[in-house]
Amino acid sequence: MLYGHVENYGHRIKHMTLLRDSQDRYGGFNAFIPLKFRNSNNELSGIKEASVVEDMKNYAVARIFLDNFPHLKGYWPMIGKPLAQLSLSFGVDDMDGTINDTTRIYSLAGADEQNPGMTVSEMKTLILDAKRTPVERDSLYHPINS
Repeated sequence: MLYGHVENYGHRIKHMTLLRDSQDRYGGFNAFIPLKFRNSNNELSGIKEASVVEDMKNYAVARIFLDNFPHLKGYWPMIGKPLAQLSLSFGVDDMDGTINDTTRIYSLAGADEQNPGMTVSEMKTLILDAKRTPVERDSLYHPINS
């Protein structure tokens, strides 16, 4: 769900309600991924971006509201490494992002991460520093022993 641009709280709740109802009815979602709107280099550049407090509230509400989604993902190239780390204390249980520079599109849109690469070791350290246990997993959330 893209958030923080032209929608209001009612739109977000309607979006999450549709997702929750669909998950109850059909299943199939492994994770919910809130994507923060970035206002650089686009036609909506006049819109103020969501604050850090708003970001963390969005994660916390999603974790509670989408109780039938097994995972809530913090997409670090979009929100930056420090906020992705902080999000682990607001309901996020999965950090994701390509571990190279193919996520450069978010840098162009104004994300704080101007060099969006991260090694596996750096990601593990980020998670450990947040007092969480890093687990490498496959796309179906099965742990990978590495």
